[in-house]
Amino acid sequence: MNRTTVAMLAALEALITVAIGIGISLVPLTILWAVEAGFSLDWTLFWQGAVDIWLLSNGVDLSVTLPAEVVAATGLAAASDPFPVTIAPLVLTGFTVIMGARAGIRAAATRYWQTAVLSGLVTVLVLNALAAFSAQGELLRPSLPQALLLPLLVYGFGLAIGVVRGMHRIPVGREGAAGRFLAGIQDRLDERFDRTDRAVAAAALRGGVAAVTGIVGVSAVLFAVLILANFGVVTSLYQGSQLGGIGGAATTLAQLAFIPNLVLWAASWLVGPGFALGAGSAISPVNTVVGPVPGLPILGAIPSGDFAFGFVGLLVPVLIGFFAASLVRPRLVAALAGRPLVARLLIAAAGIGLVAGVILGLLAWFSGGAIGPGRLAVVGPNPVLVGAFCAIEVAIAAAIGMASGNTRREAAPAASPLRTAERVR
Repeated sequence: MNRTTVAMLAALEALITVAIGIGISLVPLTILWAVEAGFSLDWTLFWQGAVDIWLLSNGVDLSVTLPAEVVAATGLAAASDPFPVTIAPLVLTGFTVIMGARAGIRAAATRYWQTAVLSGLVTVLVLNALAAFSAQGELLRPSLPQALLLPLLVYGFGLAIGVVRGMHRIPVGREGAAGRFLAGIQDRLDERFDRTDRAVAAAALRGGVAAVTGIVGVSAVLFAVLILANFGVVTSLYQGSQLGGIGGAATTLAQLAFIPNLVLWAASWLVGPGFALGAGSAISPVNTVVGPVPGLPILGAIPSGDFAFGFVGLLVPVLIGFFAASLVRPRLVAALAGRPLVARLLIAAAGIGLVAGVILGLLAWFSGGAIGPGRLAVVGPNPVLVGAFCAIEVAIAAAIGMASGNTRREAAPAASPLRTAERVR
């Protein structure tokens, strides 16, 4: 393909990403407009709502101004002033990253991958700018500077992942732009770091990612168990809301968009700091203080009392850190042949904890935010505490895992004369 075709295809992929991202919210909102409102309301309000949800998933803050009658009905004095909504529905965020990664993989397979990346980024910038300008209303106003920058970063992050992954599928050589790019990176790494340093860094990265994956996986299972255990409470909240069929379906879709957020809150609970559902509240393994919370049915899965054996949850990151270190240890020991072993194993264990803490801290940061006025401006985990607790717990467990194996290096088995003869033939 020539450069123009590559650029057009990359722009088309970016267009599809933005269109689907907005359409996921726009379709149910349009059905709600047609069935519940009977076409009586201005449809542009629902378009603005869909765009606001899309921008919110990309990290853009919304400024909300409630009508006077709504403020009077809620009885909240803080609701009379404009307030920010900053929590992102991570399902849509993940969709954007995945679509960007798919586009990046396809871009890396062409000679003009730089052109494809630039075309995709420019398309995302233009489309989100137009959408943000169209979504400026009296009640909801997305931040225009953030709308120009943050969706670009989210999609660009996915593109970067895809390009790197796509280039790893290409044999390192000097032919083609991708091959020269990979070869240049490999040469710089070889000059700056020796084989031992690269092995330790790779073990820390793999172990840290494995630890976070394990913690999040266990958290997803825990959250599913909580939903099943408190299904009666969730059902009663649905019945008490009297949303009707269409309204209930729209509420369910909205809650599904925040399932990854809730799973990450469960991960912060397992790590130790827990999370908040408003200023002054705390939900952790050792202490649970829950004040008034929004009447979302999914929040009925969160127990309101203390856990008699909540501290047992702290064993999860410790055990996962131990097993993550055990998984990467054999390959690291083999790569450190002839080098001092103990110090580098401990460095790798500390690196595993650091990587796990940084990743889980960032995920905790992305999962929280403000969902309303007053005390609802503080919802979700404290990312600094989550990252620090995770780093310490995983690092200590990884050090034990690194020290638990055999430190003696086995000599390579001698080659069989018959096999040697076969290779000669």
